[in-house]
Amino acid sequence: MLCDETPDAAQHCRATAVLNNWRSCHGYPINTFQATLRDKLKKIDTNALVAQRLKRSPSIIRKLQRFAGMQLARMQDIGGLRAVVGTLGMVRDLEQSYRESRFAHELIAERDYITNPKPSGYRSVHLIYRYKNSRTPDYNGLLIELQIRTRLQHAWATAVETMGTFLDHALKSSEGPQEWLTFFSLTGSGFAHLEGCTPVPGYESLSRKQTFRKVATQATRLTVKERLTAFSIAADAIAQDTTRRSHSYHLIVLDPVKRSVTITSYARGRLMEASRDYTQEELRIRDGEPLEVVLVSAGPIDALRRAYPNFFLDTHEFIKELTRMEKLAKAHANKAPDAKG
Repeated sequence: MLCDETPDAAQHCRATAVLNNWRSCHGYPINTFQATLRDKLKKIDTNALVAQRLKRSPSIIRKLQRFAGMQLARMQDIGGLRAVVGTLGMVRDLEQSYRESRFAHELIAERDYITNPKPSGYRSVHLIYRYKNSRTPDYNGLLIELQIRTRLQHAWATAVETMGTFLDHALKSSEGPQEWLTFFSLTGSGFAHLEGCTPVPGYESLSRKQTFRKVATQATRLTVKERLTAFSIAADAIAQDTTRRSHSYHLIVLDPVKRSVTITSYARGRLMEASRDYTQEELRIRDGEPLEVVLVSAGPIDALRRAYPNFFLDTHEFIKELTRMEKLAKAHANKAPDAKG
């Protein structure tokens, strides 16, 4: 990467190189964790979705800016691994399997956002490990985050990212128009009721049917289903190229203005090339182009679409569950009201 000779440009160039190199270092540990995860899922949910990702530069930079004293070496989610399973029971089974594991990696933090949902509506279980392997000591000390969530929780997160992309706001970081933040927080509580879980903070006083009614009302006012359906149309244009299925890494660039998605695939031995191209695409964002870019590894391209549907604007599951809550709200409305609402 060429840098201008001005001091500020040279400093920015060096910082970008450091960030990119540090992020790339997490690739090997993630692959190790993915092999273990897939082995565990054979006994829990053979239909589970598995995906890994390296955190995007804009997200890393925002996190460094948002939290005083934050450093790259302390950031726990630069290397991320996600498992999406069918039921809440499967989430707990997988979580327990990791707790009982006897590998050398150190579990340094855990966050149960299902029992204690975030105010934003986000729900998932996070396990953060410090990598330790005597055979590859160069990677020891790197932090890897494992997210375990249900398909319902994944559908909610997908819709938040998709809507955030088109609103040009980081809704998943609780940034953006309040009406949208409130809608997704409320809907997250509705999804929690569907799974028989703890409501999202701020909505504990609402009953199940009161929550569904509010979700239905807000969804209609904001034309949520219509908007998300329109965004999803773009996904239909993605060619299901069978030649990609032999590749291990995929660089995905989403242009929300053109409603287009482009995918560049790389063989297993081309990770450094993929990381370099990833950085180049992010420079386009720095220069003002309205793009979303991510480098992921999720096997075949169809599995990639299922594991990271937000980058393909596929919000079908969220729309289906939203319709389900609307129907339940109408069913409750047709019954005689009770004193508890």
